[in-house]
Amino acid sequence: MKWNAANRLQAYNLDQKGAGGAATISASLYLLVKYAEVEPKKFLCSQELGVSEFYPLGVVSRILKRQEKHRRDLESFWDFGPEPWKHNSFSYHMPYGPNAVTTANKPGTAIAADRNPWMPSPGWKVKDFTKFGTEGGKSVTRNGNTPTHNDEGQNVLFLDIHVSFESVSFCGVNQDNIYTSWNGNDKSKGTAPKFGSQPADKEDSLLVNDPPVQNP
Repeated sequence: MKWNAANRLQAYNLDQKGAGGAATISASLYLLVKYAEVEPKKFLCSQELGVSEFYPLGVVSRILKRQEKHRRDLESFWDFGPEPWKHNSFSYHMPYGPNAVTTANKPGTAIAADRNPWMPSPGWKVKDFTKFGTEGGKSVTRNGNTPTHNDEGQNVLFLDIHVSFESVSFCGVNQDNIYTSWNGNDKSKGTAPKFGSQPADKEDSLLVNDPPVQNP
């Protein structure tokens, strides 16, 4: 993916027919910056470490931030810069594949939340999935929460557009774990995510984020 490409085909490495290609998770969220005038700072959680607001011109003055040129610059791009994981605090339901969320999904489907605890982050280490369980009380269930809020829970955006702070990660439809894919009939714990993971079903929420990439 090329975040500062001149057009859509180049940005997503598509052929002339619009086929093929690749994109980051955050590129889907950046469309709100590009087309809906949402400010990049809206994609940051003040409690997360290692992230900062995306400015295409780097560190700029407050005066320059208010200029129309800065707005046009933001709208010309396709992602939060060359290192988007540093400028976006949130996970998003896997948008690429056969089980992307649509308006036909149930209203209680989770579509976005704080960063996935079992995927790399610029601010903390990946959690140990073996320590997480759905029974045994808070000392066990908190191991499935994002570290962003001291393991107490996560802010979750649902398809019906309401946001709530959930004290456990298995808070989706029928106690679906929003950070894992189903493991057979096990929806509440599921399978730990990895790069390229896909939801197991149309009703399986799987909120993922882009892992930091080490520069060569």
